Amino acid sequence: MQSLFEILLMLIGVAKMIIIIHIIMSWLITFQVLNLRQPLVASIWDGLNRLLEPVYGRIRSFLPQMNGLDLAPLVAILGIFALETILRNNAGAFM
Repeated sequence: MQSLFEILLMLIGVAKMIIIIHIIMSWLITFQVLNLRQPLVASIWDGLNRLLEPVYGRIRSFLPQMNGLDLAPLVAILGIFALETILRNNAGAFM
């Protein structure tokens, strides 16, 4: 069961990193540090959007409209941190 616990924590860590990379990349694109006309940047951005849009779409359906401000990544990362905390606090169940 220890292995299952560690695998779950590893998957949560990967999910956190993907969301953080998406958030940072969106800032860099918004402030025109990265250019979507570059093929590598465009393909990475498209891949991240395809990966995260199903998650963000469900979160956006519950959030009120914020007139251009997207809080879905914030809610997703907070949910992942909460899930990690719950798993770590209940680690005894996996031992």
